[in-house]
Amino acid sequence: MSYEPLASDFYAYGSLLADPEKEALANLRAWLESEVKPVVTEYWDRAEFPMQIVKPLADLGALSYAWDETKPFENSAVFRGFVQLELARVDASVATFVGVQNGLATGSISVCGSKEQRDEWIPRLASGETIGAFGLTEPLSGSDSSQGLRTTAKRDGDNWVLNGSKRWIGNATFSDITIIWAKDVDDSQVKGFIVPTSTPGYTATKIERKTSLRIVQNADITLENVVVPEALRLQNADSFRDTASVLRLTRAEVAWAAVGTAIGAYEAAVAYAGDRVQFGTTIGSHQLIQDLLVKSLGNITASLGMVVRVSEMLDRGEQRDEHSALAKAYATARMRETVSWAREVCGGNGIVLDYDVARFFADAEALYSYEGTREMNTLIVGRKITGRAAFV
Repeated sequence: MSYEPLASDFYAYGSLLADPEKEALANLRAWLESEVKPVVTEYWDRAEFPMQIVKPLADLGALSYAWDETKPFENSAVFRGFVQLELARVDASVATFVGVQNGLATGSISVCGSKEQRDEWIPRLASGETIGAFGLTEPLSGSDSSQGLRTTAKRDGDNWVLNGSKRWIGNATFSDITIIWAKDVDDSQVKGFIVPTSTPGYTATKIERKTSLRIVQNADITLENVVVPEALRLQNADSFRDTASVLRLTRAEVAWAAVGTAIGAYEAAVAYAGDRVQFGTTIGSHQLIQDLLVKSLGNITASLGMVVRVSEMLDRGEQRDEHSALAKAYATARMRETVSWAREVCGGNGIVLDYDVARFFADAEALYSYEGTREMNTLIVGRKITGRAAFV
C-alpha cells in the first residue's frame, strides 16, 4: 500500500521515512481508518476498551518496532513517532494504550531488565499475548516521584514484599503484569518489579467518571504484602535514575501523540467547515474560520518540526532530558490551543461526540498533564538554560 503524507503534514515530514517505514505506516493508517475510527466514539462514550484491537495492533508491528528482540525491520525514532501520531490522530486513548504497553511496560524491561528477562517478556508483550502496565504514580506522589515514592519493597530471602498504592495506572484493569516501582526500605533506592496481577494482595480498581481518555482503563492499585521473587526484580534498576531513563524514551513519543491529537481535531474541523452552511455558503469560505484553521495548521507544523528533530537526535544518541522536555511542553501546549480552535470552528456542535472534535478536545487535557506536566518540563528546560534548579 502506498504512503502519502497527510494534508496536515504541510511540509511533508513523512517523506523523510524509509520505504519500509512508509509501507508499514500506510498499512497502519488503512487499518485505523477502516476498523478503529468507525467504532471508537462509541467505546469512548461507554468508557470501554475495544479488546479486539490488541492482536491487529501487534500484527501490524505497533507493539514491537522499538525492540531488538522483536522489530520486524530496522526503523527510526522518527518512524516510531509517526506511529504514535497516526494512532492519536484517530484516538488518543488508543495511542495511550500503545504507549503504555510498548513504551512504559516493555521499555522498563528493555532498559532495566536482564537478558533473560528481556528474552522472556519482550516477545510476549510485543505479540499482545501479555498486556502490561506501568505503576509509578501514587495517590500522593506524581511529579515528585523521585523523592516522594511511598510504595515499599522489603527483601525477604529470595523474595521481595511490596506494600503501597498506585494511581492513574493505564491498562491496569486488564493487564497481566504491572511494572511496580517501589523504594527499597534497606537502601532507600527505587527498584522495579515485574508483578503478575494474579499475585495475592494485588488489587486494581477502575477509576470511574473520567472526562478525558475515557477508553483508557486507569486503575487504583493496592499492594498488600505482595510477594515477588527476586527473579522478577528488574536486575538493572537500582535507583530512580534508571526509572527516569525509561521515561526519557517515552516522553518524546507523548509529544508525537499530542501532535496527532491536534491533527485529529484539525482534520475534523476542516471537514466540518467544508460541510456546514451558514449565510448561504460553507463556513470554510468565511475569513474568520480560515484564520482559525491556518493558526491550527501553524501550531501543528511547528510542533511536528520539533518532534521530528528530537527523534532524529534520539537516533543519533544526542537527545537529552531537556530536549524531550521542551518538545513535550511545547507540543502539548500547542495541542491544547489547537483543539480549542477546532471546537470553536464547530460552534455548538463542537461539544457533542457526533463530530469527533469534542473527543479530541477532552482527551487533550490528559495528554497535557501525563508523563510530565508542562510546569515540570518547563523547569527541566529552565535548569538547562540557567544552570539552576528551581523545582522547589
